Amino acid sequence: MLSPLLLIWLAGCGGTTPGDKAASSREVAPGEGDADLAMAFRDRLNDLQVRGRGTVVRVLDDDTDGDRHQRFILRLESGQTLLVAHNIDVAPRVDGLHLGDSVSFCGVYEWSAEGGTIHWTHHDPDGTRAPGWLFHGGETYQ
Repeated sequence: MLSPLLLIWLAGCGGTTPGDKAASSREVAPGEGDADLAMAFRDRLNDLQVRGRGTVVRVLDDDTDGDRHQRFILRLESGQTLLVAHNIDVAPRVDGLHLGDSVSFCGVYEWSAEGGTIHWTHHDPDGTRAPGWLFHGGETYQ
């Protein structure tokens, strides 16, 4: 039997092209994905397509080295923290992001000692990866 984490990786995060699902389908329930992300952290996994939801606990300055990334830290219901690195050269910036806001995400997990990083939260211009997204304030950013 395949693990739920492997099934998410194989299937992507729902929706294969922009606009193929209503924005409301991007909403992720509190705690959804937390067990998979905890396992990915524990096992120091990389390059895994994941989805989840967290609360913004810190908004960081943009990373402007190379491709520009909007950066912020989410705390999952489990307590694990994740750095989100959202490429704003490929996708629109998440508007009006504030401490305490809820953000659902679909992207690629990379292990770090601080909890991990989520990137590829946008469509892939080359079409070789499953599309990722962020959902905040009723809007999907991809």
